[in-house]
Amino acid sequence: MSSPTEVLIIGAGFAGLGTAVHLHRRGRDVRVLERADSLGGTWRDNTYPGCECDIPPALYSYSFAPQATWARGRAGQPEILAHLHELADEPGLRERITCGVGATGCRWDEHTQRWHVTTDRGTTYDARFLVLAVGALNVPRIPRLDGTFDGPAVHTARWDRSLDLTGRRVAVVGTGASAVQLVPRLAEIAAHVTVVQRTAPWILPRTAPRLPLPRPARRAFEYWRAEARLGSFTGSPDRLEARALRHLHDGVADPALREALTPRHRIGCKRILFSDDYYPALSRDNVELVPSPIARLAGNAVVTADGREHPADALVFATGFHVSGALASVPVAGRGGVVLLERWAREGAQAHLGVTVSGCPNMFVLGGPNTGLAHTSVLTMLESQFRYAAAVMDGTDREGVDALEVDERAPARFGAEMAARSAGTAWTSGCDSWYLDRGGVNRSLWPDYAWRYRWRTRRFDRENYHVPVSAMEPSPVSFP
Repeated sequence: MSSPTEVLIIGAGFAGLGTAVHLHRRGRDVRVLERADSLGGTWRDNTYPGCECDIPPALYSYSFAPQATWARGRAGQPEILAHLHELADEPGLRERITCGVGATGCRWDEHTQRWHVTTDRGTTYDARFLVLAVGALNVPRIPRLDGTFDGPAVHTARWDRSLDLTGRRVAVVGTGASAVQLVPRLAEIAAHVTVVQRTAPWILPRTAPRLPLPRPARRAFEYWRAEARLGSFTGSPDRLEARALRHLHDGVADPALREALTPRHRIGCKRILFSDDYYPALSRDNVELVPSPIARLAGNAVVTADGREHPADALVFATGFHVSGALASVPVAGRGGVVLLERWAREGAQAHLGVTVSGCPNMFVLGGPNTGLAHTSVLTMLESQFRYAAAVMDGTDREGVDALEVDERAPARFGAEMAARSAGTAWTSGCDSWYLDRGGVNRSLWPDYAWRYRWRTRRFDRENYHVPVSAMEPSPVSFP
């Protein structure tokens, strides 16, 4: 027997919980499925030393659930995870969240006009509306390397809390966001830290002005300050690059090390990082930066592409995530049995406003194509997306129909617009980043101000939708 529900949300991280709270307050019958044993998404998974939010903390909460304390300090992983549990404590919501149950397939039933969802526990759900809130930062990317390593090896997103690295030699592969937070902590306890760098990142100061402002004013100040940074990505990068280079010069005295840490790509082409203690950590006697990518493993050492061998007792991969891997774990088949990821693999990932997909009636993707941000909090985008999804649901009710589906031309227009507006920006300036697909097209970022996305999604644009034709029988489809 299938469990009927009005709205089924897959994923209990920031996106899923924010959607659940918003729809629950509007009187919707909401159910949330979470594959892991507890909620929290990436803030549950990432427990490495030093893990914290690297954007202005005043912006790292939804407008309807602001965090006053974050406006005056930093938001660390334990604080953020606690806040997510507070979201789940919305009256009447906690019992509607089921953890430890992963969705294994979602199929649109053209006969019943509902989504049929199977799980790895043998349970099934029939939902009128389906919300995919699986996130993008939960499938660790670990390079395939020749050789073996004799000691413990972990990815930052799968940190082993029992691992004691005090007095040990540690090799850290990668210099992204997790690395710049972890390396200073390791430098304090390890005998030696080897940092293997493929590409030098752009790093800006982490410390921000602490103005004595009330919470709403602080949030507004941080919001517009972050929005003002967009021009460095879409126009001239000179001022922001100059600021980052001053930060590098102030933090690193050794000219040779400074040269190795100087980025060779335009600022913003890859993710910008924020840290006040990464550069000083690299200047310590027990830390060595190796500006050469890892090539292979050699028992109790790692070997870099320059041929050097670096002894290590433990190995840490700070190598990021497969950003499309999470959605791959939840196969979706829409009208006619067409599998969403197979279609996106052929045509490129695209969705209308990054949220609705043709061929998938009554389905909403949160954090979908071209809804990421490089200059401010992604929560501003997520809130716009689930408010838009709620407006579409309301519109479906007003018309008294079972389902609405976005017209095929709308996602294509949106995708073409995003590609055109990305031309000439930092994100398409030539470096290799997860922002771009295999064809070099920006499928990840919204290339504009966040307020303009909020404006675009402020209402339900009914003219871009139609009522799908009901079929006599459900379309057969099977998932591997």
